[in-house]
Amino acid sequence: MLFDAMSFTLKDGRAAVLRLPEPEDAEVMVQYLADTAAETEFVLRYPEECHWTVEQERELLAGFKDNPNSLMLCCFVDGRLAGNCNLQFFTQLKWRHRASVAVALYRDFWGQGIGTAMFRAMEQAARARGVRQLELEYIDGNARGKALYEKMGFVKVAEHPDAVMLKGGSFRNMVYMMKVL
Repeated sequence: MLFDAMSFTLKDGRAAVLRLPEPEDAEVMVQYLADTAAETEFVLRYPEECHWTVEQERELLAGFKDNPNSLMLCCFVDGRLAGNCNLQFFTQLKWRHRASVAVALYRDFWGQGIGTAMFRAMEQAARARGVRQLELEYIDGNARGKALYEKMGFVKVAEHPDAVMLKGGSFRNMVYMMKVL
């Protein structure tokens, strides 16, 4: 899916760019995925599960521009990848009024307004597509994520008990939220 790059200013005054990923971003994306998985337990994978190659990531990124049912955006600050987001459109006739969203950021960039900018961009793309409902899920206990999602107008609709098992054997619920556009 196509997207015109947009610039915005972070809360600390730095300039940021939100744009489609390019195949040339594959190496930094592979590292970013492993790094963000190590920074918080609220990502749905552990670092050792991030085992794809740069070439596999390059192929994945190359396909995003031509895929009308998915939008991935990356945020760069001072030339460094700060985070990414994904908007996935449902294509089945009974579900095509819905889309799911996901966001992740390096911890260094939390609280700078990047998540808000990402959600606004995804919502704009969803509205342009005629989507009526955005959905997301998060691991219970992610207070920062929950605050962002509520700020962006999402409301809790369900909870899946013990949906995630952490390495230590403890369980976390998955919380499902939605926003009607």
